[in-house]
Amino acid sequence: MSDPEEIRPGFATLIPFFVFIFFYAGLSVWAQDFYKVPMPAAFAAASAAAFFLNRKKTIEEKVSVYTSGMGDSNIMLMCLIFILAGAFAAVAKMMGAVDAAVLITRSLIPARFLLAGIFVISALISLAIGTSCGTIAALTPIAAELIAPMGIRPELMLGAVIGGAMFGDNLSMISDTTIAATRTQNVPMQEKFYANLLMVLPAALAVIVIYLFAGNSEYTGSETISITWKHIMLVIPYILILALALLGMNVMILLFFGILLSSILGICAGSLDLWGVLSACKEGTLGMSETLIVAILAGGLLKLIRWNGGITFIMEKIRNAIHTTRGCEAGIFLLVSVINLFTANNTVAIVIAGPIARELSIRYGCSPRRIASILDTASCFVQGLIPYGAQMLIAVGLAGSTGITVSTPALLSAQYYQYLMFAAIIIAFFCRKTKNNVAMPK
Repeated sequence: MSDPEEIRPGFATLIPFFVFIFFYAGLSVWAQDFYKVPMPAAFAAASAAAFFLNRKKTIEEKVSVYTSGMGDSNIMLMCLIFILAGAFAAVAKMMGAVDAAVLITRSLIPARFLLAGIFVISALISLAIGTSCGTIAALTPIAAELIAPMGIRPELMLGAVIGGAMFGDNLSMISDTTIAATRTQNVPMQEKFYANLLMVLPAALAVIVIYLFAGNSEYTGSETISITWKHIMLVIPYILILALALLGMNVMILLFFGILLSSILGICAGSLDLWGVLSACKEGTLGMSETLIVAILAGGLLKLIRWNGGITFIMEKIRNAIHTTRGCEAGIFLLVSVINLFTANNTVAIVIAGPIARELSIRYGCSPRRIASILDTASCFVQGLIPYGAQMLIAVGLAGSTGITVSTPALLSAQYYQYLMFAAIIIAFFCRKTKNNVAMPK
């Protein structure tokens, strides 16, 4: 099997990506309905286009590359998280944990502060546990159940969950993206943290203000909510999961433990029996089926695009366009962003772009801590917006399992923090210190 470098890269290698955009977005606009075109169908069309490229290679070789991408360990890990998250959400809902959590949240957070509160809670959890996916998997079922009683638009609620999770993931000391960014640029984590915080904190504060004004204008209820010990008992799975997450427990073990604990408490409370638990696990898993299919097809397509030289083509074009220090920072931002689009994994994007970013930063005298911050922030910016990324797939999938349907364009339009993060990066380019604090190679 040939590596991407053995195949001469060209613009044609990116055709499948444009086919996906045309098939999904184009046909949806034409039909005036973004629920008409299933995302798996769009990925199937793009995959078919990818198979027509690089005619020097046999169909067997292409199928081998495609299937290896489908079965990539990162993709399978993502799918396992989807399965466990779906099962946990279904069991917790059936045993009453979600309803109790919603009741407690409504009693503790005033309606007009709810969106801002959800964003802050999501950010703190993600900052502590270092994973946006785990945070979204834990909070989405609760947030989705708050949508109807509080009269909040679904895309705003899910946008707050995703935005907060990406903010925390971007800054967390134990996040994979932080580790990858600091190691590739050879800088201490604390230096990257402070540089990163100065870059994105204004965006987080701005989105909190937006959420205070874009909050629950439709809610007019004034009933008094009574919290009992039973409600507190029912939310024990969520409390323990968050506590164990803060202690660094693996997200898969965390979700499995949540399923087990919810099942035991549900059986003890009389709201579930063994057959009810099994039925809930089945329904929760099947509810994530489209999400699983999209993740697997995306893995195969992106692997084939990379094998055909798509990422190599992008890297060469961006590297050739850089001429100044500011251009170096902007080029690195663009490089990791585009790679993230074609890998749907922000950590992988940083690992690929990191060595090139290090080389360019030394050549043009850029601050390594700023470059590490740009790598991490750019990847989190893109990762929170791509419809086939794990974060949006988990949020949309889990919300769908509760009966809340959100179209991808609507959710994209409500990702306020992601757009403010982009604006913060652009501002950071123009606030760059001119002093050169990077030793040039001898």
